[in-house]
Amino acid sequence: MTAVRWLVSDSLTALDRNLRGVRSSPDLLSVVTIQPVMFVVLFVFVFGGAINTPGLDYVDFLMPGILIQTIVFGSSLTTIGLASDMTKGIVDRFRSLPMAKPAVLVGRTLADGAMNAFAAVVMIAVGLLVGFDFKTGVLDVIAGIGLMLLVGFAFSWVAAVVGLALRSVEAAQTAGFLWLFPLTFASSAFVPVESMPAAIEAFAQVNPITLAVDALRHLFVGTPAGNAVWGTVVWCVGLLVVFVPLAVARYGRVFERA
Repeated sequence: MTAVRWLVSDSLTALDRNLRGVRSSPDLLSVVTIQPVMFVVLFVFVFGGAINTPGLDYVDFLMPGILIQTIVFGSSLTTIGLASDMTKGIVDRFRSLPMAKPAVLVGRTLADGAMNAFAAVVMIAVGLLVGFDFKTGVLDVIAGIGLMLLVGFAFSWVAAVVGLALRSVEAAQTAGFLWLFPLTFASSAFVPVESMPAAIEAFAQVNPITLAVDALRHLFVGTPAGNAVWGTVVWCVGLLVVFVPLAVARYGRVFERA
């Protein structure tokens, strides 16, 4: 129990450190919000008239996809942040302190989860301004927001493994997004998967981003979703079960070498 309290205490300290970094660099908040706003404007007002979404206004179809994209892309902050820590000698300082080694990772992923929550609030406000409207009850909306944050948290641990494997911030800035693009764009986030070529449709059907978007669409606008909600939860738990130990083990090796 003492070890658990130690981990929690050190994780909260690491969380505070990362949030202080955000407060001292508020431009980070603009980075996680400007691009999604541009996507909303582009797809709603430029491409929206050419995309057929039967039974649903395109803005209502789009916003759950944009929200999931925003949350998933937010995990790149974990990749970049950890790569930065690796290259600036901060790990040397952590190594000299009596701290729980996983606390750095937990604090980073929690801080990026807070950034994701901020980005989600901004994007929902933008969606309401361009015509999006919730068509379900308050509990469904709350569940949808919780699901988004769970998706972001799970992907942050995947991103942590990527960040710990890289040797420069420049590489992290590219790699942090590179693996996310095919997942988000070859999904149901922007267009119905039935409109895609057969090979891409087959990939999109099994893509966890499609599952997450369909689940959020169900919770926000009431579209049929089958088992998408529980399927997304299972996917997220699976990612955490696999990538939390991988990230901790990788960080442990880096920590010992520092």
